[in-house]
Amino acid sequence: MVNGFVSAFLTPLVGLATGATSDISRKTFTVGATKFPYGAFVNATISFLLLASALYFLVVLPINKLHERLAPHQDVQAPKRDCPECLSPVPAQARRCASCTVSLPAVPAQAGETTQRAG
Repeated sequence: MVNGFVSAFLTPLVGLATGATSDISRKTFTVGATKFPYGAFVNATISFLLLASALYFLVVLPINKLHERLAPHQDVQAPKRDCPECLSPVPAQARRCASCTVSLPAVPAQAGETTQRAG
């Protein structure tokens, strides 16, 4: 259906815009003894762009909006501190740096904060 629409309506419009006198989908150019059908490529490109935009606007955007409505993005970041060796950010409660694997000094517990350690 998309190919039929493109070949019947859009390709002739492209031909009119470029000044072609006949159907642009049948246009070719020759190099040596080889014919290159660039009109078929233009036709296929228009079909692809039309189908891709229809899928994006009719499927992807509504699904993304529905997903945002049902599961809003919660950007909760753990507090971070810098590694004393490599200066990369690591979670405040980490015992080792993920980048350089150096042991990190313990963070003193603040008032009202409980720490649980699996031992």
